[in-house]
Amino acid sequence: MRTRKRAWPPSSRSGKASGRGAEPLPFEHENTRREKMKIAFIGLGNMGGGMAANLVKAGHEVNAFDLADEALHSAAEHGCTTFDDAGAACQGVDAVVTMLPSGAIVKSVYEGSVFGHAPAGAVLIDCSTIDVATAREVISNAEAAGYDMVDAPVSGGIAAANGGTLTFMVGGTEKAFNRAKEVLDPMGKAVIHAGDAGAGQTAKICNNMLLAVTMIGTGEALKMADKLGLDPQKFFEISSQSTGYCWPLNDYTPLPGVGKQSPADNDYKGGFAAALMRKDLRLAMQAAQNVGAVTPLGKHAAEIYEEFAEESGGLDFSAVIKTL
Repeated sequence: MRTRKRAWPPSSRSGKASGRGAEPLPFEHENTRREKMKIAFIGLGNMGGGMAANLVKAGHEVNAFDLADEALHSAAEHGCTTFDDAGAACQGVDAVVTMLPSGAIVKSVYEGSVFGHAPAGAVLIDCSTIDVATAREVISNAEAAGYDMVDAPVSGGIAAANGGTLTFMVGGTEKAFNRAKEVLDPMGKAVIHAGDAGAGQTAKICNNMLLAVTMIGTGEALKMADKLGLDPQKFFEISSQSTGYCWPLNDYTPLPGVGKQSPADNDYKGGFAAALMRKDLRLAMQAAQNVGAVTPLGKHAAEIYEEFAEESGGLDFSAVIKTL
């Protein structure tokens, strides 16, 4: 299907929305959720598409927008109402969720298509992975415009996005977090309040820097064991139950036929692309420089993924083991 040529932020032909967000329904007890919300979801890529579908499954009405026709078609098949204008999608909603590629795009979408188009009572939730400074700036601007907003980047990858088992790391006020949690719960297994605005992004980039370092180390150990004559599966059985225990080894083993099922068993297709790991490591190194943090292993991991992402051809980040 041909992709329409749109640009972030798209023009809003519908003008500003004047209505207020729906008033919360009474709660019978603290765990009772609102029966139904109207939610705008902007950014329906590999992650956003599954996330929006899970909101529909939870009984919510979802207004969906993306630049790509394919993404809109898939969203419609999953029960979303699709729009070719982001500003129009935000009108009359209780919440806006965004999953976008970069901080610059996040800022332009909120300034051009969300602020003034979503009702003042709506809660705004950015699930993109972006730099901490931009996340804080956009949230500050949202609050000045009368909105509650959080940064809520995710961990778990495409399978978790489709399965509704993401982990959300959320930055913002307690009030904004509690409102956002109602929206995030159907899409995740854990919704954790990390702290003030930007804390979600901080948690995400630090987590993924750690993940990159341990994935490279796991690959080195598996390859070294093999070269020394130890069966990789036997090494897995030993190390996964001893001090070498870690998520890349135990749950995302980077060798085919070893450990749990992972992208390695599918020629390293699917999962979390090496280019996305490179992006997160760039954000981590930028943040480290800004605050004077010393991250020699993170820096080396960033250098490795800079080179590997160029030649990975879209493979999962665990395919870095192929360079060893």
